[in-house]
Amino acid sequence: MRNVRTRVKVCGITTPVDAAAAVRAGADALGVILSDSLRQVTLEEAEEICAAVPPFVARVGVFVDAPEHFVAEAVARLNLTAVQFHGAESPERCAAAPAPVIKAVRVGPGFDPAEAEAYRGCVSALLYDTLVEGMDGGTGRTFPWESALPLPEWAPVVVAGGLHPGNVGGAIAALSPFAVDVSSGVEERPRYKDRIRLHAFVAAVRAADEEVVTA
Repeated sequence: MRNVRTRVKVCGITTPVDAAAAVRAGADALGVILSDSLRQVTLEEAEEICAAVPPFVARVGVFVDAPEHFVAEAVARLNLTAVQFHGAESPERCAAAPAPVIKAVRVGPGFDPAEAEAYRGCVSALLYDTLVEGMDGGTGRTFPWESALPLPEWAPVVVAGGLHPGNVGGAIAALSPFAVDVSSGVEERPRYKDRIRLHAFVAAVRAADEEVVTA
């Protein structure tokens, strides 16, 4: 059965003001990046951001091969709903995490959907992002959506990678994912979100959902 309400995750939130704006636009989840990135925030900054997030909006901490003690501290201090592992974290590491895990999988030439099979039973969701050598994420580039098919049935899939208001409908039509993830595609400048683009992105997601229902 196709997903008829695609969740929206806005990642790379760097200020409480942007967190509140994303919530007003209709985001279902917000992501704070706690590893090396243009959009990285400190734990102290993340605490202020998460304080602006109402209880029914998910709070996701993004990590890249971070020490286990740091992940545990972040989960406790920020009351994270989930952690997103964007590095080379093993299935065993994911299974032992102190919160539900969203594991990033990079999609590039020759991608085999079975590559994610090793994480079956160890993660709560998968995030498909664009493979760019030497980069852990945040590339602003899309991948050929059809190359990710078939999506696994054993875990919800979040689609990321270069999404913006103008193309997210195409990603939903091609993949019908559980959720879509956006960061640079709704920024007015690096690190800061644009209110108009946030609303336009969510509106484009809802319009694509309507097309799925009526198709």
